[in-house]
Amino acid sequence: MKFFLDTGNVEEVRRAAELGVLDGVTTNPTLLAKENKPFREALVEMCGLVDIVNGEVVATDAAGMIAEAREIAALHPNIVVKIPMTPEGFKAIKAVRREGIRVNVTLVFSPAQALLVAKAGAYFVSPFLGRLDDIGQDGMRLLREIMEVYRPYNFETQVLAASLRHPMHVIEAAKLGAHIATMPYKVFEQLFKHPLTDKGLDAFLKDWEKARAVLGDILPVEARLAVGQAGKNKK
Repeated sequence: MKFFLDTGNVEEVRRAAELGVLDGVTTNPTLLAKENKPFREALVEMCGLVDIVNGEVVATDAAGMIAEAREIAALHPNIVVKIPMTPEGFKAIKAVRREGIRVNVTLVFSPAQALLVAKAGAYFVSPFLGRLDDIGQDGMRLLREIMEVYRPYNFETQVLAASLRHPMHVIEAAKLGAHIATMPYKVFEQLFKHPLTDKGLDAFLKDWEKARAVLGDILPVEARLAVGQAGKNKK
């Protein structure tokens, strides 16, 4: 499974990318509006950090979507253009696909919609799982049904599980075979954490301090100083 960050914050992307497990970014006007940076600049910076950045159109008519999709895609080769699941959106998808623009169809909430997305040849389909949970429906059931529909036909469209609220959403999406999970930075951080990991590390360090006088340091003094200086320079 690939991991995408759902954010408009370039520094969050940078921090996650440094860990070596981030594959891409999804963003939208709402997320970008929270940052004090022009959206073009933010998208291009993100493209320098990961292989795929999903940027979204805001027009609601096909002509407007096509024009915006061209503009967004021209910013960088790593761009995938997000287009909403509407009839006008599908008119736009047909047009921009002929020009080689990759499309992520967003705001998908049913297997029927997902089937249409695959038939249209979109690069990604984005079912919004958490939003279904928010209204008392089962988001994972939707993902399960989409995977069941896609599997027999070997559609090239990749399933991008979106609107993930917590780590268990990520794990369940992985178990169901979603190609990609996109999540806020907070959820990405939570994937690394477990109380027993923290407890075990704390006990290990206490034991090390007790035995340090006998065992000695792992790094010689010069190497420790160099590492410390490198950390300061990075900050």
